[in-house]
Amino acid sequence: MGMLGGTELLIIAFVIILLFGGKKLPELARGLGKGIKNFKKSLEDDDSSDVTNSIDKNMKKDDEESK
Repeated sequence: MGMLGGTELLIIAFVIILLFGGKKLPELARGLGKGIKNFKKSLEDDDSSDVTNSIDKNMKKDDEESK
């Protein structure tokens, strides 16, 4: 099984347009883009945060919930 060629990609795109319609595709793409952006942001936050920052955030969150 090799890479998809131009004809196969056109057929797949045509089927997707038939299934979802032209109006839904931009909404689906926008949602997918936001999901990827949030995922990348969470990965960067996990790498750059340390234990004390996460503890401080959790303490502030608990204080706000108790009010």
